[in-house]
Amino acid sequence: MTDPSPTLAELAEVLERTAFLKPYGFRVESFAPGACTLRVPFNAALERPGGIVSGMTLMGAADVAMWLAIMTRRGTREHWVTSDMKTAFLRSAREEDVLCTASVLKPGKRSIYGTAECRGLTSGLLAHHVLTYVKAEASGGRHGQSG
Repeated sequence: MTDPSPTLAELAEVLERTAFLKPYGFRVESFAPGACTLRVPFNAALERPGGIVSGMTLMGAADVAMWLAIMTRRGTREHWVTSDMKTAFLRSAREEDVLCTASVLKPGKRSIYGTAECRGLTSGLLAHHVLTYVKAEASGGRHGQSG
């Protein structure tokens, strides 16, 4: 671990200062070492045709929840990026908030493996995600990925 476990305020600040996340309105609902739950408030602008919450919204929530879950173990100074993500969409969400919980299953020095589940507040399990993150090289450049 590079710095102490972050506080709720520090995780919220990570979301706030990450410009491309603003349209989603993600909020940290809860966290524990190696885990993080995000709330995805319903937003009609994130619906796909047919009135369902878009898949990219659910995948984005899973990706960001895992990114923050890693921070709960490794601190906010290290940079980790998504190297692989597999998603199974199980049900659609319509006009409801979604909670997405990510858990680190296997932390390593250079890669971290985990899962995330997105659940609609009324419709239940929506999607299951399997994610792998790798530690970003210190190149001085900026990484465009969420994690």
